[in-house]
Amino acid sequence: MSARHRRLLTTTVAVVGAAALVTGCTGNTPEASSSGSGGGNNAASSNDDPGDTVVIGFSAPAADHGWMAQITAAAQAEADRYSDVELRVAEGTNDVNAQISQVETFINDGVDAIVLLPFDGAAMTPIALEAMQAGIPVINVDREFDDPNAARVTVLGDNYGMGISAGQYICSQLGDKPDAVVAEVAGIDSLPLTQERSQGFSDALAECGLDVDNRVAAEFTVESGEEVTANLLQAAPQIDAIWNHDDDQGIGVLAAITNAGRDEFFMVGGAGSANAMRSIQAGDSVLQATVIYPASQAADGVRLARLLAQDKGLSDLTDVEVPREIKLSAPVVTADNVDQYIDSAFES
Repeated sequence: MSARHRRLLTTTVAVVGAAALVTGCTGNTPEASSSGSGGGNNAASSNDDPGDTVVIGFSAPAADHGWMAQITAAAQAEADRYSDVELRVAEGTNDVNAQISQVETFINDGVDAIVLLPFDGAAMTPIALEAMQAGIPVINVDREFDDPNAARVTVLGDNYGMGISAGQYICSQLGDKPDAVVAEVAGIDSLPLTQERSQGFSDALAECGLDVDNRVAAEFTVESGEEVTANLLQAAPQIDAIWNHDDDQGIGVLAAITNAGRDEFFMVGGAGSANAMRSIQAGDSVLQATVIYPASQAADGVRLARLLAQDKGLSDLTDVEVPREIKLSAPVVTADNVDQYIDSAFES
């Protein structure tokens, strides 16, 4: 088995959803862990019972598209489930200095934990380290810090796995067509997440003998999606499949496809927006599937922050401590399973 194939298998079968993990939990104290037969078998309900009030600071980038808006909304909704959680939400910002100031305020206020989706992971690393050194656990969401010591827990979507899922789905549809033309509408090329998605896509396609014949990069916006897709369609007179990294920019991608009168191919989306899923349900466009990039990451972060502040762990694990990293899965949504996902999807 090739190293690449082993990597594909690791990505697709070894990913655990955080929401499932945090359903049931146990305490980190010796008293809590010594009762019964261990954390994995303890009842989940005790963790949801009200405990000491937990003050959690939350900071994320500006909600300038649907996925990011849902990140903050889901975090607040999760906090609202608990009478013992006070969530202090800083105004969303794409200004790194402003976000640093927000975290400084949380530190000065002595919050019990901080859930942080950094606009720039590298730039936010020093202030996150400062919070950790002050004894405030930081839950890093989506965009990783440069130093693993800057976070107690990191909750991630699986960007490489998104590419794998999209590529494997396209292989399942075109695997018997070795000359099929595959196109890719990526996101912002300078971002590691875009690079990881593209690498996973390329690796998965290679397993069935396909590759990316035409590729353009957008900016996760409707306008950029429409512009670069129009250029792509002009350059490629025949296409069999397109993977678009992001359903928000996918609105523009689909507009360009409609304007060009092209329908000889099918398209796979990315992130899992509700409007994309409705289109998949209706079968009213070339969009045939989308790959989920969960907007629940910050909500999971809030719940994990509560567990850490109340000295609790996860009952689904033998270890009584909250793990250092949780990576969510990247399932493919099609007409066959869309009903399972659409109720929790975000609006573009």
